[in-house]
Amino acid sequence: MHKRVLILGGARSGKSSFALREASLLPGKKAFVATAEALDDEMDARIGNHRRERGPEWKTFEEPVEVPSLIRKIGPTHGVVLIDCLTLWVSNIMMRALPVDRYQMDLIDALSDPGNAPLIYVVSNEVGLGLVPESPMGREYRDNLGRLNAGVASAATDVYFLAAGIPMKIKET
Repeated sequence: MHKRVLILGGARSGKSSFALREASLLPGKKAFVATAEALDDEMDARIGNHRRERGPEWKTFEEPVEVPSLIRKIGPTHGVVLIDCLTLWVSNIMMRALPVDRYQMDLIDALSDPGNAPLIYVVSNEVGLGLVPESPMGREYRDNLGRLNAGVASAATDVYFLAAGIPMKIKET
């Protein structure tokens, strides 16, 4: 069984906690792909807290950009892969002025490959529910993440939307 689960929601909606809780219940070797970078003390502390929450059964891979390549590398040897999160991943790509479309297509291709982990959980923010961003870069970011979320949702077997910590299943195949 190859499941691809996308977990969407707003900031602090409980997405990551839900994904970790669900994925932790599953058997098999577990990989956590962290896209965040510790660019300041506050983010460094957040990353440390998240690492402690995961526990020793999770092997952490910190990868801010080359997530598709990492999935191809570790996917065949792990039963569960949790990617947290696409929100920061798209930001990392844009801030490096890399080709967002190419990376997005490569990620969807890596997620669709049945040779990778049987269970892949992907966490992302839903940024299309708020106001239109004021700046051109903000609008470009929202558009890029929205297109990526739609592409991953299309490739996913299951999609959840979280609000106030409550998961709602919006797709199941």
